[in-house]
Amino acid sequence: MRIDILTLFPGMFDGPMTESMLWKARERGLLDLRLVDIRDFSSGPHRAVDDTPYGGGGGMVLRPDIVVRAVEAVLEAAPPGTPVIFMSPQGRRFSHDIAVELAGYERLVLLCGHYEGVDERALQLAVTDEISLGDYVLTGGELAAMVIVDAVVRHIPGVLGAEGAADRDSHADGLLEGPQYTRPPEFLGLPVPDVLLNGNHDRVARWRRQQALRRTWQRRPDLLLRAELSEEDRYFLAELANEDAHTRSNGPD
Repeated sequence: MRIDILTLFPGMFDGPMTESMLWKARERGLLDLRLVDIRDFSSGPHRAVDDTPYGGGGGMVLRPDIVVRAVEAVLEAAPPGTPVIFMSPQGRRFSHDIAVELAGYERLVLLCGHYEGVDERALQLAVTDEISLGDYVLTGGELAAMVIVDAVVRHIPGVLGAEGAADRDSHADGLLEGPQYTRPPEFLGLPVPDVLLNGNHDRVARWRRQQALRRTWQRRPDLLLRAELSEEDRYFLAELANEDAHTRSNGPD
């Protein structure tokens, strides 16, 4: 996969994009990540890319001619239908499903805004999608782009060491991931659950599923409304509900 990131601050990506999983993906030829400095498409002597907003107000706005020129240059040899995604608090909220969706493309273009924003005409002419990380505002789109790249690239076959590892992450099946354990078998009086030590893979799988259900019930019950649940899952959740009701009825007044 090739990902082009249009930014005013390419230096921000030096650390996160050159370490850990992303570095390995690039070394293996699975990820072609290119940073494009939007200032390179300014024709002015000072490489200015923004101007004051019409109608007044604070801040500066990225000019449409420069942004469109940068996007068009990046798309010259791109496959038809390549998404051009603007990092925006007004976009659709990023999720596991969107990460999987974007991983299916051969190429992505991520546009990072800064200052007060981007001229609306540039968004109309050059952008195909807008994505938000959540209901808050960042100084620029760079951090959001890093998160999206990390979440998307892990779904490229061969990037993660274990086959199907991404399918076991939290949110992969609509649930939070259950607890994980490693050596030593006991630490400060806290033991590893016996079920993980007995070598019975069916029991381990069932225990992990139930722990995922329990953790989701406790921390993000809203996810259960959208998760794909079996009859066994629903029965276990009913038991959790009964346990919870019993605890409440026998608790302090």
